[in-house]
Amino acid sequence: MQTSDTILMVRPACFQFNLQTAESNAFQKQLTGVSAAEIQEKAQAEFDAFVAKLREKGVNVIVIDDTIEPVKPDAVFPNNWISFHENGLAYLYPMFTPNRRLERRKEVIDEVRKSFYVREVRDISGYEDEDKILEGTGSIVFDHQFKIAYACTSPRTDKKLFEKYCQQIGYKPISFLSLDENEQEIYHTNVVMCVGEGFSVICLNSIISGYDRRHVMRMLQKNGDIIAITHEQMAQFAGNMLQVHNGEGKKYLVMSQTAYNSLTNLQIEQLSKHTEILPVSIPTIETLGGGSARCMMAEVFCEKKK
Repeated sequence: MQTSDTILMVRPACFQFNLQTAESNAFQKQLTGVSAAEIQEKAQAEFDAFVAKLREKGVNVIVIDDTIEPVKPDAVFPNNWISFHENGLAYLYPMFTPNRRLERRKEVIDEVRKSFYVREVRDISGYEDEDKILEGTGSIVFDHQFKIAYACTSPRTDKKLFEKYCQQIGYKPISFLSLDENEQEIYHTNVVMCVGEGFSVICLNSIISGYDRRHVMRMLQKNGDIIAITHEQMAQFAGNMLQVHNGEGKKYLVMSQTAYNSLTNLQIEQLSKHTEILPVSIPTIETLGGGSARCMMAEVFCEKKK
């Protein structure tokens, strides 16, 4: 199944600019003249409104509160450390920075287990000791229908570990190098591209190798329409989208209001042929966190308990 009707989200307790991740994430930006208390208040308000919008559309959202201690400034982005699969497996991933490794919490998995069959947790986070990093569905964008996995290599995405992981789960690995307009490696694949049902959104011009670009296009064409975005649109998080569906099967493409505002009328028309667009306003989270709507959602594909 390409999309899920259940999303895991973590309500932030200590959201702030993460100095540890900023070295490899050019999307992070400081906010001036705003206190830590104001930032936290704004982040929680944005989070709550996001959850309410999903639930209003009939999407099942599991909300888990972050803990105040230890401080985890990026806990609002759980998709980087865990993924839940249709076969009942859950994977824990190796994270790049020490303060993000603190986000892995057993109680999060226990909460999901209350309603879903999670038959086994496979922990590959030990690769951190070898400096091999693979940050979940930040590093990997899945095409579940055709069992293809896409990854742009970076300090947060080790190519060999990605390929080994894909072999374990039975997906074809497609890796490439993507650079931003300042020729910096793009930290996560899910800001470059997304894959929905019958369409893909991708910043093709960010892929440096012409061979890799053509190969990615051939693979994406299996899934349907390709909507190309520019570097400028990618910088506004137009690649950081996730398609979900509700209990009746109606599909929504979730993105930030910033991303939506960057799209052209033609791109909106192309996407609307496939799915209803659902913009959410999260300016504080995406500015300071350097991640957007997709990063805040970890899909749960496991079988529901009766």
